[in-house]
Amino acid sequence: MYDAPISSESAVSQKDIKIAADKVQVYYGDNHAIKDVSVQIEDKTVTAFIGPSGCGKSTFLRTLNRMNDTIDICRVEGDILLDGENIYDAKVDPVQLRAKVGMVFQKPNPFPKSIYDNIAYGPRIHGLANSKADLDVIVEKSLRRGAIWDEVKDRLHAPGTGLSGGQQQRLCIARAVATEPEVLLMDEPCSALDPIATAQVEELIDELRESYSVVIVTHSMQQAARVSQKTAFFHLGNLVEYDDTSKIFTNPQDERTESYITGRIG
Repeated sequence: MYDAPISSESAVSQKDIKIAADKVQVYYGDNHAIKDVSVQIEDKTVTAFIGPSGCGKSTFLRTLNRMNDTIDICRVEGDILLDGENIYDAKVDPVQLRAKVGMVFQKPNPFPKSIYDNIAYGPRIHGLANSKADLDVIVEKSLRRGAIWDEVKDRLHAPGTGLSGGQQQRLCIARAVATEPEVLLMDEPCSALDPIATAQVEELIDELRESYSVVIVTHSMQQAARVSQKTAFFHLGNLVEYDDTSKIFTNPQDERTESYITGRIG
């Protein structure tokens, strides 16, 4: 089983570590879904979680912003530090945490509101804008970051649900960045999209890593290879291997990783 690397001269410096998970266990009732996972996720980097269906990658992703708190039978043990602070500490407000650790889901889920209000909702509830003018600036900036401004700038008060699937997903990414998060979690963000929309979102992910730590769950090994710098391979709730993406795909250290990459398991 993979263990997080011990700090050394060659290791990434601590200031570059955005999220550090240590001995994380996740249980759904009696089902032990995540087993003793330790991993360090770097800042300004795209990290891909890959592995067969049901291997725990989405479950582990959801521990990183306490989305599992919404499931009554779910129990999380271990430590997850964001910038050195334990996000499971009793003092941490999950709502504030999710403003810092944004999430984009598999299926685009715009609110049944206007394009403008989809973006403005988060900044409003978190008090990030003092005036309508402030809000206008945040909305435009977020839609530009979501690479969709030019397509929607003339219809900001039209419903977000009226956009195409690919546009809706970019709107959801723009909505996630509107609260100025530090981390963006993406749970198979392209699985419901056609190849052209997928390419647009992948290009956007590459741009977003200049500002954020991005963690993406994907079933597509080709996508992981295209968009990520680091890859973690999960199997049966274990983190089997975590390394530079190029190394995982060309020279994996664990035979289970190699079997998955070559299509023998999955």
